[in-house]
Amino acid sequence: MLQGVPVCKDDPAFPRDPRQGRVMSFSKDGSLFGWGNGQKVSVLRSKDSEVLQTLDLPKTTMLQFSPLNTILVTWQPYTTADNPQGDSNLQLWDVQTGALLKSLYQKKLEGWSPCWSEDEKLAVRSVNNELHFFENNDFNTIANKLHMQKVSDYILLNPPGCGVVFLQVAVCVPGSKGAPSFVRIYQYPNFGGPSAALANKSFFKADRVSMEWNKKGTAVLVTASVDVDKSGASYYGEQNLHYLDIKGEGAVVQLPKNGPIYDVVWSPTSTEFCVVYGFMPAKATVYNLKCDPVFDFGTGPRNAAYYSPQGNILVLAGFGNLRGQMEVWDVKKYKQVSKPQVPDSTHFFWCPDGEHIVTATCSPRLRVSNGYKIWHYTGTLLHKEETPAGKELWEVRWQPSPAGTFPERPVKYQAAPSPLGSTQPTTTQAYRPPAMRNQPATASTKLHEEEAPQDMRPGSDRQPVSKAALKNQKKREAKKASKQEAKPDAAEPHSNSAPNPNSQSAESCGDPETDKKIKNLKKKLKAIEELKEQQASGKTLQKNQVSHPVT
Repeated sequence: MLQGVPVCKDDPAFPRDPRQGRVMSFSKDGSLFGWGNGQKVSVLRSKDSEVLQTLDLPKTTMLQFSPLNTILVTWQPYTTADNPQGDSNLQLWDVQTGALLKSLYQKKLEGWSPCWSEDEKLAVRSVNNELHFFENNDFNTIANKLHMQKVSDYILLNPPGCGVVFLQVAVCVPGSKGAPSFVRIYQYPNFGGPSAALANKSFFKADRVSMEWNKKGTAVLVTASVDVDKSGASYYGEQNLHYLDIKGEGAVVQLPKNGPIYDVVWSPTSTEFCVVYGFMPAKATVYNLKCDPVFDFGTGPRNAAYYSPQGNILVLAGFGNLRGQMEVWDVKKYKQVSKPQVPDSTHFFWCPDGEHIVTATCSPRLRVSNGYKIWHYTGTLLHKEETPAGKELWEVRWQPSPAGTFPERPVKYQAAPSPLGSTQPTTTQAYRPPAMRNQPATASTKLHEEEAPQDMRPGSDRQPVSKAALKNQKKREAKKASKQEAKPDAAEPHSNSAPNPNSQSAESCGDPETDKKIKNLKKKLKAIEELKEQQASGKTLQKNQVSHPVT
């Protein structure tokens, strides 16, 4: 399936489970597969479909394997129906023997599974306001503790070839006596307060914090969000993106367009990252480790970004409430490869080979038209599978592969052959009112702003603007948005109506004294027009109204 179109036939070596699946999970290297059907949880070996373990766990809703396939973690919702004190709902199982190693209490689904280092020498889980560390998979002994109030996120990072384990801890203290939020990076087991941290970043305006490490474990991107924008410029609150590396260097990533931050993703090369942000149509920009823009993809209907496993292709997509457009880019040449349409998609996953993509429409996000499609990145649809009537599709996954299985290949621009063809969108003209159809297109006839892609690398025609210019631009956009929200019912003038000499632009930025004179002059002209109408109707005007100008 990883190297071509899947053959959708029952495999006699792997008989189909007739019961409806509730949960499934591959191990990190793809060698093991686990699933639950509402009665039992089973684990099989992928290469020969041999069932290794069957566990009597009818209520299990989550599964996960440890990095080296030593432990299977199962979780079921916490309940006190049978026991007023509550039953332990998090179990750790030995994959080889099926023995229960430890039962724990985990009430919340968020952060339900322990987090391991890649070599499984260290594991950590959050318990109330403490992080408990376990060494060598001995969950009966707490080897170390880190006490922090309101820990919102943490990750153990053990990059390949690096003998150091980095612990990422984010603490969010929104509005608590004016204290800021902060992110600290520690080296295990040195937890001797803020001074022991490898890096420390504090910032205000943070009700929530989310973090994204690069693959090498050298830098982290922190998205800080507040639910309410006090300036009133945005309904979506306010978000800021911060960069922090293990040397303690940090910066605020300058985003030249106001609006939400939809997605932040690192390239697998760990040398750059992509941000999708701004009010629709959203912008997408690639930044380097200095937080300087490398390439701006312009604006478009998008809210997500996906790098291929090899890092040579980037897909910008608009899913959810958008129409499902995908933009496939060669990130070495920054040239667009294809632009397929995938309407109603709720899931997107790259195949480990870096050439195939699966998109799916799954429940409960959408309960109709469930199914999945397999694509080549050149925009060709290779396979389509629809869920039978009365059934629901809950999840679609590629089988993972060990690192290095699929090397990077040159990017192709010619569409791959397929009997199903391609879904490249046909060129259509945008709707224009009848009065404007015989006129040349201008910026004023467009429904919203459109920006073309720009190469921001040194030597290109377009260079990055200064931070001061970005700040001033954001202030102007916020001021404009505030005025628009203050007058939501203001109607636009009809395209055929004559210009009103008494109207004044809400965005006028001229000299105040000149504006005052213009206003007085318009007032006098209006009075003259009224007098002319009265005289034409037969009314006798006073002498000073006829022989002298109106004052």
